[in-house]
Amino acid sequence: MVFTHHTGGALTAAADLVNTDSGDGDRLRDLQALDAFVERHGYPGVRAHDEAELAAVRSLRPRFRRLWALPPDELVAEVNDMFQAARALPQLVEHDGWGYHLHLTVPEAPLADRILVEVAMAVTDVVRAEALDRMRVCAAEDCRDVLVDLSKNRSRRYCSAACSNRVNVAAYRARQRVDEVEGTPAASEQHGHAHADLPEAHA
Repeated sequence: MVFTHHTGGALTAAADLVNTDSGDGDRLRDLQALDAFVERHGYPGVRAHDEAELAAVRSLRPRFRRLWALPPDELVAEVNDMFQAARALPQLVEHDGWGYHLHLTVPEAPLADRILVEVAMAVTDVVRAEALDRMRVCAAEDCRDVLVDLSKNRSRRYCSAACSNRVNVAAYRARQRVDEVEGTPAASEQHGHAHADLPEAHA
């Protein structure tokens, strides 16, 4: 694995946050959705549990989405701005069974600031590792979600198994149409298999 647990976790959380604002609707509409996001990614520290906190976290989404699109020099400038905006204050801490690691804000800092600076630190690790190619946009043409490829062989192309399966099914059907036009029996007819027997693809 190219990244530490904390770097990979922060990048995954950033992608998850960006993808709550997708083509199928806003998945961070209310405080319950924010609570679920915080619990899913294990953010420690003080919470306000109010609409202002929700609005502040939602406001991070377009900023984080840009991280997947900026060229390296502009990305570095953006990360430095993120550190300044969150008033980063490095501290070694341990919590929830994890050994000592670096937090860049105090636990009392607003949730949005803690998220902002953790993502900035994670992207710093990506830049230093010269691994920006691991931050990708989903390869499905009809999807704009982002992803972090944490695979050893850098093979992940889709944000989810749903997108991967949809693309593979579309390609299979396109091959069937070509076979029909050319007068060649489709693969499913040759082998007596229905479309439903196709193996499920992975993201």
